[in-house]
Amino acid sequence: MRSLFDLDYQTYLNHQYWLEKCIKLAQTAAEWGDVPVGAVIVDRNGNLITEAANCKEKNQDPTAHAEIIAIRAASQIQQNWHLNNCTLYVTLEPCPMCAGAIIQARIGTLVYGLDDPKTGAIRTVVNFPDSSCSYHRLRVIAGIRELECRQQLQNWFALKRNT
Repeated sequence: MRSLFDLDYQTYLNHQYWLEKCIKLAQTAAEWGDVPVGAVIVDRNGNLITEAANCKEKNQDPTAHAEIIAIRAASQIQQNWHLNNCTLYVTLEPCPMCAGAIIQARIGTLVYGLDDPKTGAIRTVVNFPDSSCSYHRLRVIAGIRELECRQQLQNWFALKRNT
């Protein structure tokens, strides 16, 4: 796990930019009635490959997490399921299903906003990338735009509880 302090300024700004895009996608998920999580995948040159928002409720599909949708689309676009040279950005720490897909796709780098104390499978509840079940070493950067990601989720859950 890399610290925010280990990043050079331009890399940090790039991560900020892509997480902002994820936050906007998460808002789309919220509008659909889904937990507000958004994801994008970019190539090694910083070009957007694909973007996705949670749509479990919209599609009535338990696997329709933003990360899964983005990985599927990126694999199709790249015509290769090996996404070693790609970075996945997502607002919330991936769950076990998504962490498994990230490892299977061999994503090069994962950047996420907020730790998930209930189902986080990157470092919070379990640590799939560093466990013996993972043959792929994933570079992970957490905490980018953490406050905005936290506020977005808290607001959505508060609204859900009040309706």
